[in-house]
Amino acid sequence: QVQLVESGGGLVQPGGSLRLSCTASGFKFDISSITWYRQAPGKQREWVATITGSGTTNYADSDSMQGRFTISRDNAKNTVYLQMNNLKPEDTAVYYCYRPATKYWGQGTQVTVSS
Repeated sequence: QVQLVESGGGLVQPGGSLRLSCTASGFKFDISSITWYRQAPGKQREWVATITGSGTTNYADSDSMQGRFTISRDNAKNTVYLQMNNLKPEDTAVYYCYRPATKYWGQGTQVTVSS
């Protein structure tokens, strides 16, 4: 059974950092691309970043995110991470991980950036 479980969200002040985790099971993780998306209230789901099984990364061409987010993976732990630095209120969203090969979504983790 395929599972993607996100964790690491929470409330953080502007300028703070969070590291989200996406832990996978039920498939061959080390050859799988994994993607992070986010969805802010009242907005469409937005692609954030993708990492391939070999570790190649791609990021959304977005001025609002550029240079602040880093995707990485630890195949020994079946986990993909999203490091988010210098967080802004507009980063407030539910963050989801996604496996493109089977179009499977995790349940999401809430990130709230507020003072």
